Amino acid sequence: MAFGNFCFRVQVESGAVATMEEEEEVDVGGVEIPGGFSAEIYAAESMAADMDPWIKFDALKTPRAEFEGWLKSNRPSQVMRYGDGEDGSSPVGWIAVYGPDEFPNSGDVVGLQESWEKLLASGRLVDFQTVKELALNHNVLTGKWLMHLDTGFKVDHAWECIARATIEGKISAAKVSPRGRESDGQHVILIRLDSVIRATGVKCPLFYKPDVYTYLGIYRNNRWKLCPTIYESRFDLECVPRRSHIVNRVTGLVVT
Repeated sequence: MAFGNFCFRVQVESGAVATMEEEEEVDVGGVEIPGGFSAEIYAAESMAADMDPWIKFDALKTPRAEFEGWLKSNRPSQVMRYGDGEDGSSPVGWIAVYGPDEFPNSGDVVGLQESWEKLLASGRLVDFQTVKELALNHNVLTGKWLMHLDTGFKVDHAWECIARATIEGKISAAKVSPRGRESDGQHVILIRLDSVIRATGVKCPLFYKPDVYTYLGIYRNNRWKLCPTIYESRFDLECVPRRSHIVNRVTGLVVT
């Protein structure tokens, strides 16, 4: 998928105009946001989730015969983000599946973040183009699709479809957030390929976020008013044959 003029190593599908409502944020526990910008809180919470223990299934390290039991025991609607006070379980950052062809993120992330700090200190304008230049200069060109689903059957079913496709090698890697504090909260699933996502039967809207925004801590409600998700995919149930439509959320132009 193209970010401006350059390509991420992913595939895409579909449509609408940019808002700042869709993000890979996780439960922030009702924290009050000082100064009106919640992006810093979301970035901190995402970093905390990354640092907490993950529940992982790696197709290269774990026998396939164990997958069904692992999947049943680790439904996202049942795994608590902050642990269960009754049984003393620890916090869980993410539930993740790695396929047999999972590839590591590429690029100079440390150099990217150093250049970002210099940019902020310089007082230069921060917009889509400046972030794009940083990503190009440091070869940070990957990204992921995000889907947001209510806790319960919806997220468990979608995650099962995505996880199975990952184990079969159709998707390189995927992860889902555990259940937050709210009983009616939402989960976010992050996946690297869109065309295969649709093939699993998932039809909910998807939002594409370049990794550069994550590495720089640019989340929704940020001070630069940047939209961190740059493509939207919506599945068209009325189209024959049925397919997704993609819209560039930065320009508002239809991609497919």
